[in-house]
Amino acid sequence: MFGLLCRIRNSPWMGYLLPLPACLLAWVGHLALYHNGATTTPYLPFFVAIIFSTVVGGIGPGLLSTAIVEFIAGGLLDPAGYPPLTTGNPTTTLAVLAAACSALLFANYGASAAVKLDQTSKALRAVNETLEARITERSAALLEAEENLRQAKKMEAVGQLTGGIAHDFNNLLTGIMGNLERLHTLLPHAPPEELSRYIDSASDATARAANLTNRLLTFSRRQPLKPRGTDINHLIASMADLITRTIGPAISLDIAPCPQVHATLVDPNQLEHALLNLCINASDAMPGHGILRITTANTSLTTAQGSAHDLAAGDYITLTVSDTGTGMTPEVLARAFDPFFTTKPLGQGTGLGLSMIYGFARQSGGHTEVISTRGAGTIVTLYLPRHHGQVDAIVQPPSPAPAIATGLGEHILLVDDEPSIRLLAAEVLEEQGYVVHQAADGECALQFLRDGEPVDMLITDLGLPGINGRELAETGLTIRPDMKILFITGYGDRTQRPQPSAPPGQTLLNKPFSMTTLATRVQEMLSA
Repeated sequence: MFGLLCRIRNSPWMGYLLPLPACLLAWVGHLALYHNGATTTPYLPFFVAIIFSTVVGGIGPGLLSTAIVEFIAGGLLDPAGYPPLTTGNPTTTLAVLAAACSALLFANYGASAAVKLDQTSKALRAVNETLEARITERSAALLEAEENLRQAKKMEAVGQLTGGIAHDFNNLLTGIMGNLERLHTLLPHAPPEELSRYIDSASDATARAANLTNRLLTFSRRQPLKPRGTDINHLIASMADLITRTIGPAISLDIAPCPQVHATLVDPNQLEHALLNLCINASDAMPGHGILRITTANTSLTTAQGSAHDLAAGDYITLTVSDTGTGMTPEVLARAFDPFFTTKPLGQGTGLGLSMIYGFARQSGGHTEVISTRGAGTIVTLYLPRHHGQVDAIVQPPSPAPAIATGLGEHILLVDDEPSIRLLAAEVLEEQGYVVHQAADGECALQFLRDGEPVDMLITDLGLPGINGRELAETGLTIRPDMKILFITGYGDRTQRPQPSAPPGQTLLNKPFSMTTLATRVQEMLSA
């Protein structure tokens, strides 16, 4: 209805169609009132006609209706037997005209205000729609710019990572290749004690390469973990002597554990590495002397506090390592977790320490926080989730001893797509008295199992082409339910998160590993 009103008022001629019918209806109403004896309000229907014509049509149609009412008021249209509205008195006529004009002006003012308000509302809506479109467009542009910035930073990190890996592995490979070359040259005539020096040097380089790959996997959160219920206070106490020897006599070690600290579910070996790395970083930041503090505490995070650390709300324990060293500038602190970023001289640091700790904490369901001020020291806090289950005793793994040929002719199916690893492992296991069957992929291994050949143990790489190692094991167990399974992998399983405990008869061995370790693990599983 209001839209029709606006349309009539905006039209140059439609409003002028209203006054005559409106006034004729008012005249009919006047006659009806007069006939019923209501002679005290003779002008009421005509005022309604004037107001209607003014509101709907505007000031022009309102003036036209006023003229028509005056024409009627003069008695020109009154039928016989009905007295005129006025007696020809000029004062009465002027009063009628004044009242009609006043009604006309007030009605026109109200209608015009309503129409302008509607037009203003429409204009405001149009502006809002345009503004929303501009905001949406601007937001999309900002998101695209942020994505481009993230991609640029990602490519920069990839460049640093690639350069760092190439630098470190080239050094390690040079050591390995050089020692093997010397062995090849001296082997025909050199005494064994001289050859052992080159063997030990090559072995040390391979061990450092293995440690570097483990740090890379931890940073990428794909390092397979073996989480257990851990008493963090007991773990720190067991490492106190090692930490003291590592940081040297010039630095004071202050350990302040919380007596009622909760247990946490982590890989204790990885936590030991993380703590030792933090202590080494702290000692490097205090070249003269200083104080290194290790504290533990219980904490509960609300939803808001957890979101600030990208954690779920709940109970956590904190492991804090603080020092009184040189601290970090804001620029260095912003890049503290970047892979291969280090402030140490060339050759004295890989830049993977804090990034490895960050990856370990995130993979364990926690977070790492660093607070540092130049000249005021550094505080590194690890948030680790609370564990409500049983605490496992920390068992120091014994040094691997040379494997003894204890095989009793057990049949082993060895599956790996890398020929050098598969052939070498098969040769070692055959020397231990096992019957080894080899397969290069999961399809060949499944076919071997379906053929009914005896298999006591399956050793399979997780990252096989086609059917991966886990799928092979699941299908193989439907064929031979009593078969033991040893997974070997050079990275974490992409399809599943690390589990607190492996199913009975299954275990995981991370690459790189020595052949002695492989033979020992096979012996332990088959004799269990």
